[in-house]
Amino acid sequence: MYGLVNKAVQELVESRFGSAAWEQVKAKAGLDLEIFISNEAYPDDITYRLVGSASAVTGMTPEAILMAFGEHWVLHTSRQGYGALMDAGGRSLPEFLENLPNFHTRVAMIFPKLRPPEFRTSHRTDTSIRLHYLTERQGLTPFVVGLLSGLGKKFDTPIRTSLIERKAEGADHDVFLVEWDPK
Repeated sequence: MYGLVNKAVQELVESRFGSAAWEQVKAKAGLDLEIFISNEAYPDDITYRLVGSASAVTGMTPEAILMAFGEHWVLHTSRQGYGALMDAGGRSLPEFLENLPNFHTRVAMIFPKLRPPEFRTSHRTDTSIRLHYLTERQGLTPFVVGLLSGLGKKFDTPIRTSLIERKAEGADHDVFLVEWDPK
């Protein structure tokens, strides 16, 4: 994953638990890097180790760390990394979700080694949409839940998210039902 992701993990830990906690997370993860370079690709293992270490240091479960990280990503990191692309993604939550494939195509132009997940939507109604999440990476489903929560906040649309098909239970990919109240 790109350094931008690892820097965001650092920002999340420091903003919630302080710089000393971040130093503990790095030490527990076996990292002696002082900084992550945003546009440099790092092995995925580093990010997974950071999440595991953040869980151990903070007492939060890895799933809770990933959900908090997903929300933080939308509300803070993505604004810094590609705010204009976020703004161009849509004027509402459903519009943004339907434009996610285009969003990742544009981001891949900025980060050429990016291996983004694939998102697709289906079954859109006035109050719900199904989001299909396809990825080669394991264990990041809670991160997507956090992303969706952050997007709901970004668009001032309280949401309910249910995982209705699970890759971990034999489905081809994860499918989320994202629901909101009519406006």
